[in-house]
Amino acid sequence: MSNGRLPPLAWGSATLVVCLVAGLLLGTTRGVSDGSELRASDSPRLSDLVRVAQSESDDLAATRDALTMQVAQLQSGAATDDDKVAAVLDQLTALEDPAGLTERQGAGVTVTLTDAPRDDDGRYPADASPDDLVVHQQDVQSVLNAMWAGGAEAISMQDQRIVATSAPRCIGNTLLLHGRTYSPPYVITALGDPAKIAESLDAEPGVRVYKQYSTRYGLGFLQQAGSDLTVPAYTGGAAAR
Repeated sequence: MSNGRLPPLAWGSATLVVCLVAGLLLGTTRGVSDGSELRASDSPRLSDLVRVAQSESDDLAATRDALTMQVAQLQSGAATDDDKVAAVLDQLTALEDPAGLTERQGAGVTVTLTDAPRDDDGRYPADASPDDLVVHQQDVQSVLNAMWAGGAEAISMQDQRIVATSAPRCIGNTLLLHGRTYSPPYVITALGDPAKIAESLDAEPGVRVYKQYSTRYGLGFLQQAGSDLTVPAYTGGAAAR
């Protein structure tokens, strides 16, 4: 009966075969990779992609501003020589404010949203999940919806004017708005009757849920009325993102 072990000669032959196969594999791998690492990670992180996109957006915005100045100069020259052109430009100027293309000032309400801070020992509450402790896209959208419903005449977030095509979006733990990324705190300002806007914020279901999480986990919610607030003009392209 065999004891299941190979004789020394068989072991030597097996070892030789293994070495030959290993050498063949190494040689094939080097040829395929051309001497480089096969599994080298060339997939950039999402945050890196966002930074690159923002840099490109900034460059394009500078080009856009320069072209806008050239167009304005050409329009001004054409209006001087043509009354019809001047009339059309007057109509366009009248539409700038409703379109959000002019800065606005007045009374209103500012809401500031922030992520939950850590405890004194540097930890988060034991019963909280990571999603419970950060400001989400739906939280921002709930505040914006409530402000519009409360009769806001103009709204800004951070240093950007919110227009009909604006779409704040969460990218990881940051917010993407009009091609730029922002981290908390998120400051949202609405011009209008402070009392009506405040009443609308109190009635908005999404805001009420956020306030519950604020009480339980420490998410920041600061609401302040003001008599002399400023909302900047929209400076983006025709299709805001």
